[in-house]
Amino acid sequence: MSGSAIQNAKRVAFQGEPGAYAHLAAREVLPHALAVPCPTFEDAAEAVRSGGTDLCIIPVENSLMGRIADIHHLLPEAGLHIVGEHFLRIRHQLLGLKGARLEGLKRVFSQGPALAQCLKIIREMKLKAENWHDTAGSAHHVAELKDPSVAAIASSLAGQLYGLEILKANVEDESHNMTRFLIMSHEPDDAPNAGKIITTFVFRVRNVPAALYKAMGGFATNGVNMTKLESYQIGGSFNATQFYADIEGHPDDRAVKLALEELAFFTSKLTVLGVYPASPLRDELP
Repeated sequence: MSGSAIQNAKRVAFQGEPGAYAHLAAREVLPHALAVPCPTFEDAAEAVRSGGTDLCIIPVENSLMGRIADIHHLLPEAGLHIVGEHFLRIRHQLLGLKGARLEGLKRVFSQGPALAQCLKIIREMKLKAENWHDTAGSAHHVAELKDPSVAAIASSLAGQLYGLEILKANVEDESHNMTRFLIMSHEPDDAPNAGKIITTFVFRVRNVPAALYKAMGGFATNGVNMTKLESYQIGGSFNATQFYADIEGHPDDRAVKLALEELAFFTSKLTVLGVYPASPLRDELP
C-alpha cells in the first residue's frame, strides 16, 4: 500500500479495546504506527481531526454481516479523507483461563456479531452465549472473572494481551469471514493514477423521475465498474436518501471523468471521500 499519509503515520486510532479486530487490522497494515484505542467510531474520527493521531482505521463492512451499522452516516460527516483500505481475515478464537478445559466451559462472552458467526461451536458445546460490548472487551472481562467455566470469543491478539489461552482455534462458522477497513486522514492524499485505484463518493439524486437510473447510466456507458452501491436515509426521513458508492478507476481516467460528470448532472450533492490504491486482497475475495 502506498501513500505518504500511510507511510509517515506515527499514530492510528481504532474503535474498541486493545486486542479488537480493528487493532489487529492496524497492526497488519500500519505496523510502524502506534495503535490508539478509542471508545467509539466518532472518537476515533475526532482523534484524527484534533491531531491526536495521524490516521484512523474504521470497519465498513463484513462479508457475512454486511455493512457496519452507522458507519455510512459517519463517513460523509467526519470531515476526513479515505487514503487506503485493508481486508482482514476474521479468525475467532475460543479463549479461556490458562489451564481451563473445554469440557468444563458453561458460558461464552463476545460481541453479538461474533457470537452469531460462531453458532456451531456454541451449540455443539451447549454454551450459554452472553452478549458483550466488544470482542476484546469480552476477553478482558473473562480474564478478570478468573472463572475456568467462562470463555470469550475474540482475536488471538486479545488472548495474548489479557493472558488467556486459545482453547479452540478458528471457531468461526465460515472460512471466508472478512472485514473491510478504511484508513482515513485529515488531509486528502489522493493516489497517483497508476495501478488499480478505488474512488469512493457519496451523492444525493435530484428529485426528478428516474434520477437514480439516469445517474447510473454514465458508469455503464463508459465501462466503469461500480463495486458497491448502497443507500441510507438522511436524518430519519424516508424522503431524503443518500447513496454510497465505490468504483474502480481514478477520477483522471477519461471514462471515470465522463461518468462522474453525468452523475453530477442528476445529483443535488456529490462528495468524493477518497481516491486510493485497491488492496491486493481484492483479487483474492470470493
